[in-house]
Amino acid sequence: MSVLLQIGRRPPEPEPEPEPETEPASGPRGLGAETRVFRSAHGTHLFLADGSRIYDLPEATAARLERWTTTAHTPAEDTALAADLGLPLWGTEPGLPAPRIDGTPAEVPPLSSLSLNVMQACNLSCGHCYADEGRFGGSARAMPRETAFAAVDRLLAEAAPGAGVVVGFMGGEPLLARDLVHEVVRYAVRAGEDTGHAVRFALTTNLTTVRPADAELFAAHPFTVAVSLDGDRVGHDALRRAPGGGSAYDRLRTGLAVLERHGRPRHLSARVSVTPYTGRLPDILEHGIGLGFDEVGFAAVVSAPDPAYEIDTTAFTGFLDGMVECGEQALRELSAGHPYPFGNFQTAMYELHTGGHRPYPCGAGAGYLSASAEGGLYACHRLVDDPAFAMGSLADGPDRAARERHLATRHVDRAEPCRSCWARYLCGGGCYHEVSRRGRPGCDYIRGWLDFCLRAYVELAQAAPEFFALPPVSDLPSDPAALAR
Repeated sequence: MSVLLQIGRRPPEPEPEPEPETEPASGPRGLGAETRVFRSAHGTHLFLADGSRIYDLPEATAARLERWTTTAHTPAEDTALAADLGLPLWGTEPGLPAPRIDGTPAEVPPLSSLSLNVMQACNLSCGHCYADEGRFGGSARAMPRETAFAAVDRLLAEAAPGAGVVVGFMGGEPLLARDLVHEVVRYAVRAGEDTGHAVRFALTTNLTTVRPADAELFAAHPFTVAVSLDGDRVGHDALRRAPGGGSAYDRLRTGLAVLERHGRPRHLSARVSVTPYTGRLPDILEHGIGLGFDEVGFAAVVSAPDPAYEIDTTAFTGFLDGMVECGEQALRELSAGHPYPFGNFQTAMYELHTGGHRPYPCGAGAGYLSASAEGGLYACHRLVDDPAFAMGSLADGPDRAARERHLATRHVDRAEPCRSCWARYLCGGGCYHEVSRRGRPGCDYIRGWLDFCLRAYVELAQAAPEFFALPPVSDLPSDPAALAR
């Protein structure tokens, strides 16, 4: 029997699970769905889906496992081979531990994050925007003051006693409703003090209209600000059309200068939406880092009002190549002890190091909801006004039954082909908005990126173990849905 050495921290031991209300997806998954052999500069390794565990693995054992997983076998045969190889799997056989995650839906948690679509309109026109300039397929509108205050009250009423909460500001462009944003921050701070909840804030903006008073607000309170960036001046302006033919990029740079002079938020990130028209990712990454952002990250545009801006299955190959090139640069810099804030890479490193694993992609519909301008509640800010993801209202409160159905039907172990994928607990099944509109065209990309990240994690852990002693790149995620994972 092989003796395996686990790398990184052990995930927490599983707590007893309640009896499922509905039956989990059935049928054997096989060792190919539970294991992944990969290699690094330091040898051969094994990734186990259950608990996101990583082990060193003898090459002979790895080769035997790789050959085995190319063909189908019965559950009994898989169990026998796992025992012969000494693989620390879970299962239903006597003596094997229960899995950390099964098909049992998560319990509906207390609300911890709520985003307010304070301005469902935008001053820019971007064909790749999922929000259709904030209109979500409807008409432009603004959130009334009483609705915004009711949203804060609802969040504090639904949160666990004494827990920290996050109020997010979304759009459209939320700074078109700057007076309301300022009022809500002041109101939320006072209300949180009265109820014993520490309130943090998140805001997503194109940064073209930021004023000194906004910067002072961001600096005075625990804010994370995410800025939409699409490259240098040429690349950014090609995708973001400003009224009157002006340069959206020049206005963004002016906004950055305002933040530097009048108050920088606790965390300032750049989010690059990747379309078929996006330039070389390494160049954009270097450009964003050079602008002084605390973090730069990429996200493929999978669903857009104009399909010409969507990344299709073929384009994902080029996207993967660019991401890996960026990741290799991050690995070199971080291994040498230099800071390199490539957000996608750093997030993956911390997830792997802490044994991160989950049956959902984010906290949408669970600990996170989003309020429309009219006061409706939806699973997340990307799904506002979508009746399939309606989750109640500010007036009546979150719809618990709708949230329970959401968590039951979208558990990754109940989805096909997700439940048979070794990467399922790192991916969580994919963004609900994207899956509902396009399916899962990026699965091969996700597995390819995670394959690279597994190898990079082992090499970074050897070269710069001190990296993992540092806090994550941000304790205030730019996407409020990420807070409830």
